[in-house]
Amino acid sequence: MNGTIRVLLVDDEPLVRRGLRAILESDPEIEVVGEAGDGAAALASARSLSPDVVCMDVRMPDVDGIRATELVLTLDPAPRVLVVTTFESDDHVFDALRAGASGFLLKRADADQVVAAVRAVAAGESLLFPESVRRIALRHGTARISYGGPALTPREAEVLALVARGMSNPEIATALIVGVETVRTHVANVLAKLGARDRTQAVVIAYETGLVGAGR
Repeated sequence: MNGTIRVLLVDDEPLVRRGLRAILESDPEIEVVGEAGDGAAALASARSLSPDVVCMDVRMPDVDGIRATELVLTLDPAPRVLVVTTFESDDHVFDALRAGASGFLLKRADADQVVAAVRAVAAGESLLFPESVRRIALRHGTARISYGGPALTPREAEVLALVARGMSNPEIATALIVGVETVRTHVANVLAKLGARDRTQAVVIAYETGLVGAGR
């Protein structure tokens, strides 16, 4: 995206918010426009401040980060949500991704990783840790729901499996010996058929429906 990236920080720990603010505001192209200590305040702040990215803690009192993610994504325009968590194996992460978060970030991440994560999500990219998501999905169990959308072609199914492994479009193109534009077309078709807003949500849907097995 062009211009300054507007960020809202949501965490019930003021110390965490101060740390994230200090890291993000070291980048001249990122502006922290507000903070919130719980999910209810997050929705009100997101509505009034119109951030591009919300850094959302998942474990908060009252309205938690999962419900808050669902609520802020109903706004128009909706911000991107980057889940901030202590443990990458936290089952709440999978629920937040299911709710529409674009990815997650560990609280122990270094400053460069935090800035890069916010930039990636603001640019419309998914931030996916494939091994972590696969482990969480395995605990949740695959094929929890039936896939009722349009059937994927064999090539689209193959592309989805590679997306679930965290591969980028150029990496997928190399693996399949096709052009990057061809991969982009396949990915766009997969997202449309699954009704997914981005690659992260597509992977969550794929695991839940059994389109991709968590053991792959």
